[in-house]
Amino acid sequence: MEVLSVTSEVYPLIKTGGLADVAGALPGALAETGVTMRTLVPGYPALLAKMKGGREVARFDDLFGVTGRLVAGRAGGLDLIVLDAPALYDRPGNPYMGPEGWDWPDNWKRFAALSWVASELGLGLVDGYRPQVIHAHDWQAGLVPAYVKYGPSSTLKTVMTVHNMAFQGTFGAEIFSQLRLPPHAFSVEGVEYYGGVGYLKAGVECADVVTTVSPSYAAEIGTPDFGMGLDGLLNNRSATVFGILNGIDMEAWNPATDPALKQNFTASTIQHRLANKWAVMEAFGLDVLEGPLFAVVSRLTWQKGIDLIAANIDMLVEAGGQLAVLGSGDAELENAIRAASMRHPGRVGLITGYNEPLSHLIQGGADVLMVPSRFEPCGLTQLYALRYGCIPLVSRVGGLNDTVIDSNVAALSAEVSTGVQFSPPDIGALAHAIRRTLSLYEDQKSWKKMQRRGMKSDVSWAASAARYAQLYSNLTGMPTNANSNN
Repeated sequence: MEVLSVTSEVYPLIKTGGLADVAGALPGALAETGVTMRTLVPGYPALLAKMKGGREVARFDDLFGVTGRLVAGRAGGLDLIVLDAPALYDRPGNPYMGPEGWDWPDNWKRFAALSWVASELGLGLVDGYRPQVIHAHDWQAGLVPAYVKYGPSSTLKTVMTVHNMAFQGTFGAEIFSQLRLPPHAFSVEGVEYYGGVGYLKAGVECADVVTTVSPSYAAEIGTPDFGMGLDGLLNNRSATVFGILNGIDMEAWNPATDPALKQNFTASTIQHRLANKWAVMEAFGLDVLEGPLFAVVSRLTWQKGIDLIAANIDMLVEAGGQLAVLGSGDAELENAIRAASMRHPGRVGLITGYNEPLSHLIQGGADVLMVPSRFEPCGLTQLYALRYGCIPLVSRVGGLNDTVIDSNVAALSAEVSTGVQFSPPDIGALAHAIRRTLSLYEDQKSWKKMQRRGMKSDVSWAASAARYAQLYSNLTGMPTNANSNN
């Protein structure tokens, strides 16, 4: 079975967040099920530079007013089809915004073009390639199901995966006439959304199946608190909405072989983590102390609960902990963490920006990873933490709830706990969770058992890839290896 994945970013070629990790890992995981997945991605300069031996397979003289071409090839271990349209994608900044931090004003066109090209590929644009399923990721590919629904194909199936409901890609109604959709597509049953055009709404409305990245989040987005205005639509089609938990790349994230670590280790040699802890302390300018090292690897935003951490830093330090924060985001939250590092030199450290090797080192050296998100579709950092023996301290929402077993009395007695959960996501509940974690840390024998349990957790893509393969099979009637495994 051939599946075309459509994404605005893909690891290890271009990444701003967890979407890239998922898009990069899923093709390899699906290969074990007999599904062949190719990835359509925009031709950002950094990505094109990494392609070797690419060949042009299609050309567009009028791609929403610009010229472009499709280049097929391999890079980063992935089978790619790259939309090379310099007028749309050859520009500085990250995939969505310029160096000044503002969204590109033509994002509607940039990602409409990506979605339209995907639908053309589904119709056999490239000789010898015609996928049976197009798997669209997030709002940037949200128009794919709409182009298919209002196009000529009666057999092509679409899957829409929502990685984060908070980002929806909404634009004014004035763009509709340029989207190459029929007039009747501007309706409640199509792309219209509160008088404008909603890219994610279009995907959720028009796709054959909607998935999101954890079972808990699939339930949560059917409520007003988490649905971000789409809860009614999702409830109306609840029979075709599925939560499939993300996994991680077990080779890229392997503490036994990770080159970013000061010293590699396994569950049986977990004592070697100490060298990594010292390396993290050195990187963040922290004093070498015996207490627990808490860490944050995150966008510094309200969604991620960074304000809750900032409000608890003084208590954490006074109780004997240290804190290392890697990330960037809201200036006010960055300044709050920076002020805490000045109040507590040697105990609190902040490094802003994105640093992949350092994030690996933190997972391999910190004692506790804090993820106090107000909502979290799946989350990957807590999965990396489990894999690396770093205890996750998480709010009880979304995928955090599905992947971390709380150290409550029953779980501790049964020796199944892998971390600490708290609810609701507020300052007081996080403070209590920090104190619980500090108390757990005092019993080092039990702590190391919990670390080892986390390291043995199945955070791979195997089970979830099989579920996706089964989903594709149900849509198309075509068997995969996943069918034979059931």
